[in-house]
Amino acid sequence: MKKIGKYEICGLLGKGGMGRIYKVKLPVIGKISALKLLDPHPSLAALMGPEKIRNLFISEAVTIANLRHPNIVEIHDFGDADGKFFYTMDYYCNNLGTMVGETCMAEMPSRIIRIDKAIHYTRQTLAGLARLHHAGIIHRDIKPFNLMVTDHDTIKICDFGLSKLRGESFKGPPNLKVGSPWYASPEQEDDPEHVDFSADIYSAGVMLYRMLTGSLPAEHPDIPSNINPDLDREWDEFIKKAIAPKPRDRFARADVMLKEMDALYAAWEDRKEQVCSLSPVFRESVSGPGNLPLRSRPVKVSPKHAKKMFSTDDLWRPLCYNQNDFETYKNTVTDRATGLIWQQAGSDYPLTWIQAVDYISELNKKQFAGHDNWRLPTVDELMSLLTEVPHSEDFCIEPIFDQTRKCLWSSDRRSYMAAWYVSADMGFVAWQDFSAYYYVRGVCEKT
Repeated sequence: MKKIGKYEICGLLGKGGMGRIYKVKLPVIGKISALKLLDPHPSLAALMGPEKIRNLFISEAVTIANLRHPNIVEIHDFGDADGKFFYTMDYYCNNLGTMVGETCMAEMPSRIIRIDKAIHYTRQTLAGLARLHHAGIIHRDIKPFNLMVTDHDTIKICDFGLSKLRGESFKGPPNLKVGSPWYASPEQEDDPEHVDFSADIYSAGVMLYRMLTGSLPAEHPDIPSNINPDLDREWDEFIKKAIAPKPRDRFARADVMLKEMDALYAAWEDRKEQVCSLSPVFRESVSGPGNLPLRSRPVKVSPKHAKKMFSTDDLWRPLCYNQNDFETYKNTVTDRATGLIWQQAGSDYPLTWIQAVDYISELNKKQFAGHDNWRLPTVDELMSLLTEVPHSEDFCIEPIFDQTRKCLWSSDRRSYMAAWYVSADMGFVAWQDFSAYYYVRGVCEKT
């Protein structure tokens, strides 16, 4: 097994101009971490010089190590392996880019997510930025793929390779681009060395626009409320201020933007409550023969064939949604439209896929809710629980299932080391290796 220092390499997570990021395991205790190895691309090394690159890497590690905040990733170790520097940090299998469905072609449409979910992620991003800015640090590369999402749905800002201290001077080559084109502010594109904190504000605003509209303002420069009917003019003005072309027209600081966002969200919650009190919405029961039988036998399918197998669109959402007819009884939910019985909650904590299999075995040993035929659901079965992103009065429908279990393991495997899961709250299908942590919701049928 290949190693970097004492760490066993489990797989490659990503690579860039500065180096590579690996998923690694610490021997004996088996703790999984992410390891960033300084291994610059030859063209970048020739452009900047090895000394400047080493200084940048060390500066990045020092920056992260001296910040303690719940929304900033933590560094645990720094070392040298075969003449190459590395540092380790917490490993999280999810990031915001994956969750909204952004790809290497960032200009393509992404998933629109609920307002409360977009606010949840943006608030935490701004809280992390406020801590950075308080320390005089400008990140300069805030984008969805640099925001890790933990097992408990918490944002962790990472990748400080392009960050700089206020007043710090680092003259890179004149043709060196800093940041990601779709998220970098106009002034950062022109002169990355002289940007201030408002550059990060701009990037956070672009991300909020993307989450609420499924597009980028540079590609679809439309008023957000024209794309998402749940937004109003106050939202339009808020986002317009965050992504103003000129820094002086944006929010002064991350904490100022956060405070105004809280006020905006409170107003939106009040409006939602008024709508629900005036016109309560009830679930409609389904009559007739119900839906077609769902596949219950697990399969092993690669991403190349999975969209066809699972009947999803290009963003891994169901091509069509089931009509459910739910009935709750004690700790279970029966869907009379499919004949399936579900746990209303599920596992108390996120589990690895192997632990998920063991959890189902324990359910059957205990005869949970009087049944001994519980199993891990297939992707098809989990997708039968998904609904489209709610709009207007749909917000008034009380959820049937426990909402804290957001990502759920399926019994379908992607390979011998990875399985498919379903995001229950964001409504898409994806895969991760067995060591990722997701919740389990058992399913069975009447016997």
